[in-house]
Amino acid sequence: QVQVVESGGGLVQPGGSLRLSCEVSGSISRIDSMAWHRQVPGKQRELVAIINSRGGINYGKSVKGRFTASRDNARNTLYLQMNSLNAEDTAVYICNVIGARPELGQPGFSSWGQGTQVTVSS
Repeated sequence: QVQVVESGGGLVQPGGSLRLSCEVSGSISRIDSMAWHRQVPGKQRELVAIINSRGGINYGKSVKGRFTASRDNARNTLYLQMNSLNAEDTAVYICNVIGARPELGQPGFSSWGQGTQVTVSS
């Protein structure tokens, strides 16, 4: 079983900053990628940032230059530093982790957290 838990969301004023965390635990032998997505009711889920096993990072077009993703491999934790927030960034931010399990013959996993709400409003 793999657990993914996000934290750090909240209410912030336009132009402000927040830092999100995503902690991964459980039966894991390897993490291949960690990603942040965001979901607004009635809209398609949007990729915010994804980090691969080599540390390569890709960002969604709407957040490039404002958001920075980083990864602490020793702690199996993904971060998202969000700066210059605006109302369009209001969403539930959800972490996704893809990797392999240590048990022989077990398939890989793709686990999602419950999400953390980010609200940008004055």
